Amino acid sequence: MTQFQGSHILSVNQLNLDAVQQIFNVASRMTPYALRQKRTTVLDGAILGNLFFEPSTRTRISFGCAFNLLGGKVNETVGMASSSLSKGESLYDTARVLSSYSDVIAMRHPEAFSVKEFAQGSRVPVINGGDGSNEHPTQALLDLFTIQKELATQGQDISGMNIAMVGDLKFGRTVHSLSRLLCMYKDVTFTLVSPKELAMPDYVLNDIENAGHKITITDQLEGNLDQADILYLTRIQEERFPSQEEANKYRGKFRLNHTIYTKHCKSNTVIMHPLPRDSREQANELDNDLNSHPNLAIFRQADNGLLIRMALFALTLGVDTQLEKHECPVNWYSRKAEL
Repeated sequence: MTQFQGSHILSVNQLNLDAVQQIFNVASRMTPYALRQKRTTVLDGAILGNLFFEPSTRTRISFGCAFNLLGGKVNETVGMASSSLSKGESLYDTARVLSSYSDVIAMRHPEAFSVKEFAQGSRVPVINGGDGSNEHPTQALLDLFTIQKELATQGQDISGMNIAMVGDLKFGRTVHSLSRLLCMYKDVTFTLVSPKELAMPDYVLNDIENAGHKITITDQLEGNLDQADILYLTRIQEERFPSQEEANKYRGKFRLNHTIYTKHCKSNTVIMHPLPRDSREQANELDNDLNSHPNLAIFRQADNGLLIRMALFALTLGVDTQLEKHECPVNWYSRKAEL
């Protein structure tokens, strides 16, 4: 991808390494705005259509907040029942109408490839906020951005690293997209830990293998985490299973707590999770006793998501070179500026 302005962001497969680095460069420039050290009104008057037809907290609010921080306004539709899709309207018709009310659209939908179908009818850029078990490109970008930043503090690079992905790798769209982005780098070692029934899909494995990376596939945590630079955990995606009973078979299968981390991981292994983590007793894949651990990066991930989404809005609307021209001071007290 060489041209962001006016383009849809539907899949990580659109991106090459230069495009990823361009996004990261713009994202880094967003830091003072996210920390409320400065403001920019570069998107004053612009409207985001934030269409979330599947439950979401972080991603939905992150998209909206990112647009607000650039000076724009947000119109939201939440849930299928509150839209005309529940009356049988097609995604194409919905896109044709709603794109006339917006300058850019962020969309999440429970069906795979639905956002791509929607984009075919849209007259404005569409950014995929997650389409079923298929992809979650903005999450993958923020994950990669986080990995790059976390490894840099240890003097490491993405090329040559070891990543362990643990949990529901079949339905976890975040690991599908992240794996494809990692294929752009060199000599990455993948350790894929999941129940056999929830293994990484073959098409993702093929991408990894074709890129020349090493893969270990296992259903055992013990003995498979000791070389990991990044430990990426996922929850069981129970909403993707045919029944709750089926999902319950795998909940709590893999858990990480302080004791397990200390016993099985390197002292500097970075812990990541796309959130939400399932903190219910029967699941609890990432224990609260790690909340104060310096290697727990899950909240830094969420912070980075704001920067990445701000960057994507600036790039697709062609204002990435104008940020500083529209700066103004922050007039209220904000503790973020002190962090």
